[in-house]
Amino acid sequence: MAEAAASPADTAAIDDQEPQREAVPDLESQRRQIENGENGRGRPLQVGESWFLVGQHWYKQWEVYVQGGDQDSSTFPGCINNAELFEDQVNWRLKKELVEGEDYVLLPAAAWHYLVNWYGLEHGQPPIERKVVELPSIHKVEVYPVELVLVQHSDMDTPHTAQFSQTDSVDLVLQTAREQFLVSPQEETRLWIRNAEGSFERLCNTRVTVLDASLKTGQVKLVVMETRNKDGTWPSVQPHVTSSTLEEEEDFQGQPGICGLTNLGNTCFMNSALQCLSNVPQLTEYFLKNQYVEELNFCNPLGMKGEIAQAYADLVKQAWSGHHRSIVPQMFKTKVGHFASQFLGYQQHDSQELLSFLLDGLHEDLNRVKKKEYVELCDAAGRPDQEVAQEAWQNHKRRNDSVIVDTFHGLFKSTLVCPNCGNVSVTFDPFCYLSVPLPVSHKRVMEVFFVSMDPRRKPEQHRLVVPKKGKISDLCVALAKHTGISPERMMVADVFSHRFYKIYQLEESLSSILDRDDIFIYEVSGRTAVGENSREDVVLPIYLRERTPARDYDSSYYGLMLFGHPLLVSVPRDRLSWDSLYHILLYRLSRYVTRPSSDDEDDGDEKADLEDKDSLPKPGHVTEGSSQDPGLEQAGPSSGVVSGSRAPVDNSPGPSHWPQRARRKHLFTLQTVNSNGTSDRSTFNEDTYGVSFSSQPYIAIDWEPEMKKRYYDEVEAEGYVKHDCVGYVLKKAPVRLQECIELFTTVETLEKENPWYCPTCKQHQLATKKLDLWMLPETLIIHLKRFSYTKFSREKLDTLVEFPIRDLDFSEFVIKPQNDSAPELYKYDLIAVSNHYGGLRDGHCMYQGHTHGGGDGVGIPQWTQHLPATRTAASGTTSMTAASHL
Repeated sequence: MAEAAASPADTAAIDDQEPQREAVPDLESQRRQIENGENGRGRPLQVGESWFLVGQHWYKQWEVYVQGGDQDSSTFPGCINNAELFEDQVNWRLKKELVEGEDYVLLPAAAWHYLVNWYGLEHGQPPIERKVVELPSIHKVEVYPVELVLVQHSDMDTPHTAQFSQTDSVDLVLQTAREQFLVSPQEETRLWIRNAEGSFERLCNTRVTVLDASLKTGQVKLVVMETRNKDGTWPSVQPHVTSSTLEEEEDFQGQPGICGLTNLGNTCFMNSALQCLSNVPQLTEYFLKNQYVEELNFCNPLGMKGEIAQAYADLVKQAWSGHHRSIVPQMFKTKVGHFASQFLGYQQHDSQELLSFLLDGLHEDLNRVKKKEYVELCDAAGRPDQEVAQEAWQNHKRRNDSVIVDTFHGLFKSTLVCPNCGNVSVTFDPFCYLSVPLPVSHKRVMEVFFVSMDPRRKPEQHRLVVPKKGKISDLCVALAKHTGISPERMMVADVFSHRFYKIYQLEESLSSILDRDDIFIYEVSGRTAVGENSREDVVLPIYLRERTPARDYDSSYYGLMLFGHPLLVSVPRDRLSWDSLYHILLYRLSRYVTRPSSDDEDDGDEKADLEDKDSLPKPGHVTEGSSQDPGLEQAGPSSGVVSGSRAPVDNSPGPSHWPQRARRKHLFTLQTVNSNGTSDRSTFNEDTYGVSFSSQPYIAIDWEPEMKKRYYDEVEAEGYVKHDCVGYVLKKAPVRLQECIELFTTVETLEKENPWYCPTCKQHQLATKKLDLWMLPETLIIHLKRFSYTKFSREKLDTLVEFPIRDLDFSEFVIKPQNDSAPELYKYDLIAVSNHYGGLRDGHCMYQGHTHGGGDGVGIPQWTQHLPATRTAASGTTSMTAASHL
């Protein structure tokens, strides 16, 4: 603090009290040094230098004094007095909205020190020092710095006010808060700021300036510093546990890393992948030691503003704190859903898809390359592989450099050969994980129900082994071996909701049949023709319906509801009448439909005589007839109904063997319907004795509720037997993981949907492609593709895969030439598995881990894949496994 300046008359007295001052130049020299000198007011602003505010009143008085040229003049300004610039004399805060040239002038540091040396500074007043800052397109003295009120989250009642330049970094604010509140270097902290709405926002990027963080001048902002708890959580994040559980967790001390993840709905896929990744030692150490903080990339347009990396870091710190038995990854799940909408909600997803997203997100959030340059991909063009591979890896690192690349990325060699001109294209491409196929069986097991023409035989369930890419005829051939029925006498149908969803032709592909479909194969006569105008037998699809009173004010209206299993019945086209069809169907249903007794028939004879006398058959209704009706005799052997001495084809007792009466009571009526069995058809032409069809006929058997209850045995109708083949299980020989890698590196021909453009032929070609492993990462992730998708079907492959827990050797698959003096070892140890139990529709993902320690303390690499967790895991598992590089 400088003392007040004295007048010339008092100079002698002052000299006795303090050291001799620098000689004061004459007034003209003073004016030149302050106004126009090298360090005067007129010099340009330079970023970072200090300038000082001087009150306009004092400075004008000084100008009058020096311009007068008389040092003994009464215009002597006295010591520098900036009182008019302050609001008060305690906190010395500047008045608001001061204007340069009206309220103050700005002087560079040298000029300020000259004036203080010559005239002194008013006692108790602080110098008003301000920095030159670089704002967009301008350099400016920052008169009003940003004033921040710093508080701790744990003690909001003890604030500390500090001023910062707009060009200061947020990290300086954090360090100032840490120093003010005596936070130890080992503790982790973060900042929150209260916005205009009163809510708090995270100051995630501490490398930006106060200006970029929207901390504006003229507004006093409240900044809260939060210190991470010992259990890895933040005080501001409320744990998703009950109060009793929270008390138990506070006293819990376990082994770091041995921590469960609570499922949020069906998020086992996410938890399993997280557990695998958490047990990659070098990656976990990277987060636990806060090395990620300096590498967070907030400006990467391909990244997620560092939020995924920070959310994963919070999860790792909690899991490895040793203070939790289990944690709820709610915040991490929210972040994942925010940046990847496919993971919104709490439904089941593929664990590999989540892991792929997470690795890519972590890589972009932690990418050390802040501005990616354009890199042109170059073909080998005959150059040595080592040269091309090194160039490809260097180009990859020019755009992608992160802990994920260091840990998980390897290099493929891709070779494409044009089948037309023989041109060979060789490129080297980076990979993060290996997605290897399983050896696929060419056989398929299908379950079907066989319905015989013999009504006495119940439907039989069969398990058939057929070619995966076979046809419907192959299914019939396989069934013929079990039943002895010729494939030509079989018809295949998909039954759904008591109706025929589809009736297949023999040449159709089996791939259109899904495993969940209910497939029925019906025995028909060998002279069948479905819906064709032929003189052979016609196959009639038969539905069963029951009349039900409608839920309506009109009680006279009846609805019809399908029930039971539909039938396919073959009948001679040229010998068909409604009455004979009734008897044919009555015979086919005889196993579970009881014929009326004599008393039942007598009840309806008199009424039937009155109703049916002199009447003709009408479409949709079968009249009562006698056993001598020509239609019965014309039914023919193919219908399974006989007359006279003719017997059914299966020698079973037919209607002709039943006691005959002149009139019989009919149990049901017949109606022409559409393929859904829900509406009547008008495409039938009928005469007195027969029916002809203009298109594929569908017939419905309509039952009255009372008749169905008395004569229809539902239990017997639903009965079926299992053929011995149902107990047969197609045994699949287990495969070794090495076989999957061999299949992955096998030459394949590109599909029509994905051709390659040959630069020599100048057109797209179905080239042959071969992938080889050139360089493997320290931690290898293997994804075993257990899900198979085709145009018509989706299935999960349950092939058993065997692999070693230790010393998984990839040396035979890596084609990079070895250095004889220092050969690289490509051996891995298993450290984690994400295993899916179940099928396509449902299941459960479970983490299984193997923990190993390195002799030198270095983290052990990992490989992660969709395969079983043990050497010969149970069938039906899909997993993702982690192993380490030795």
